[in-house]
Amino acid sequence: MTGDFSEAELDRFARQIVLPEIGGRGQSRLRDSTASLIGVGGLGCPAALYLAAAGIGRLILVDDDVVSRANLHRQVLYTEADVGEPKVDAAAARLQAVSPSLELDVRGVRLTDTNGEALCAEADIVLDGSDSFASRSATARAAAAAGKPLLSGSVQGFEGQVTLFAPFDDERRPCFSCLFDAGTAADALPSCAVNGVLGAMAGQIGTMMAVEAIKRLLGLGEDLNGTLLLVDGLAARIDRIAIGRRVGCTAPAHTARASDDRPEVDSALASATRRR
Repeated sequence: MTGDFSEAELDRFARQIVLPEIGGRGQSRLRDSTASLIGVGGLGCPAALYLAAAGIGRLILVDDDVVSRANLHRQVLYTEADVGEPKVDAAAARLQAVSPSLELDVRGVRLTDTNGEALCAEADIVLDGSDSFASRSATARAAAAAGKPLLSGSVQGFEGQVTLFAPFDDERRPCFSCLFDAGTAADALPSCAVNGVLGAMAGQIGTMMAVEAIKRLLGLGEDLNGTLLLVDGLAARIDRIAIGRRVGCTAPAHTARASDDRPEVDSALASATRRR
């Protein structure tokens, strides 16, 4: 199933297509997929870069901020020349250079409870790399309302974590509210400006998010739905913690249904919008 790829695309993705778990069929599915990235910062940059390089067909970039010099050590899509420019525009230019056939929807807005569902509804998967508890909560509500799986990553200092929220897969799986209690999570997510962050840690977590997104889109391996992955850079240690639905949790995410346009898992493979 590689006949509809150009010669340049076949050359670009050859090392991926040769993987038996992906092949031409998986590469075609990836090209037909859309991911929405909420935040194109320390986590969103590497995630977007590797999704584009892997051959995903469409990325929706959601961020209302501009490029800051203080963030260049971890926001690897940008350079000194981009300082002061809207992140989504600078990111789109770089990603288009990486993958000329990539469709980019550039949305220079902040996700809120008003626009969130619409920003998630067009995607097959949502990746949250936002930097505040309020934004994370709004993104979780939006993804649940749209019936989309949500990959959530965070990083601070030399540590990071990644998990997947898709409670519609199984009623025993957790939602965002099961893991993060609204009364304490705001204190648990101080900003990088306050506590600092190693740029390479953001790269590691963002890259993990890209891997998990590709796995989910292609139905490969074991995903992180019901598992919290904790990465300790100083200890060179990765821990997996099983998480389940919190007893008594009645968050709407548990009654949400997967979107009807969610891609079928193939067992054989185990609004201001500017389009570029």
